Amino acid sequence: MSTRVMIIGRQAEMWPAGLPEDASGAQYVLAETMAEVREALGDCDVVYHYGHPRDALSANWDLTGKLRWVHVGGVGIDWSLFPALVESDVVLTNSRGVFDTSLPEYLLSLMLALVKDLPGTLEAQRERRWQHRLLEPLTGGRAVIVGAGSIARAAGRLLRSLGLEVTLVGRREREGAPGEGRIHGVSDLPAVLSDADWLIVLTPLTPETRGLIDAGILASLPRGARVVNIGRGPTVVETALIDALRSGALAGAALDVFAEEPLPAESPLWGMPNVIVSPHIGGDVAGTPQAFSDAFLANLHRYRSGLSLENVVDKRLGFVPVHT
Repeated sequence: MSTRVMIIGRQAEMWPAGLPEDASGAQYVLAETMAEVREALGDCDVVYHYGHPRDALSANWDLTGKLRWVHVGGVGIDWSLFPALVESDVVLTNSRGVFDTSLPEYLLSLMLALVKDLPGTLEAQRERRWQHRLLEPLTGGRAVIVGAGSIARAAGRLLRSLGLEVTLVGRREREGAPGEGRIHGVSDLPAVLSDADWLIVLTPLTPETRGLIDAGILASLPRGARVVNIGRGPTVVETALIDALRSGALAGAALDVFAEEPLPAESPLWGMPNVIVSPHIGGDVAGTPQAFSDAFLANLHRYRSGLSLENVVDKRLGFVPVHT
């Protein structure tokens, strides 16, 4: 049986690694523009949505009569969900697992940069100023991670290995895997934050998590706590975060994701001395495009073999469910 795969992605002026040469027998069509999507989408069984234009499917859904499966070359899939896809029988999968090492590594680098005042050291270096001072330890702190997916749990394992106490907060309360303890539900968030040194946001963006970290939640943190968001920008109410940073209620924040990206030049976050801003790069390392391709090819083999697909998104929940 022939399978026709459309790869949607402007960054695919080089094909995603390994795809045209794979031995599955699939036929590939590269679509970098809306016109190319419209021209070939009607004959495709599978779409590998690798990049922009992100609205390629929603704008051309009337042409998807043969479509059976959409795979997202990424982990966050909020941008790829739209009503017609959610209501359809088309299966949606993502590349869950690809960021399970790189994103926790990046989280650790941000946390260390904050407690070791790396921005202050770099500023002193630029000014050729020798400034000895006492820094803070990371070990012994208490971190609350909002999120209980594979990345959040990998981050929890990493932080525990360095001597931090870690609490996971998920959509619902349940028992975690060995060593994780109990995963708290969102309703417990104010209580578990009351003695936290760190609030780490690693939850997918869904209607339930949009704006979850608001002024009330931030006020639940002890004075001097820090916030790190490497999940999805709109989960955090940025105006509330800015107010808490300006007032001194929070000691600092490290942000890799924002409500609007790129972060507008007029955002106060750029110039705040206790804030680290990075351009949504936390999970992207050398080898990431290959890892995305490998994840897709593994699922394509399963698809062509009649096997159930891995990393199937619950389209109504907005993420791949994790069962513990």
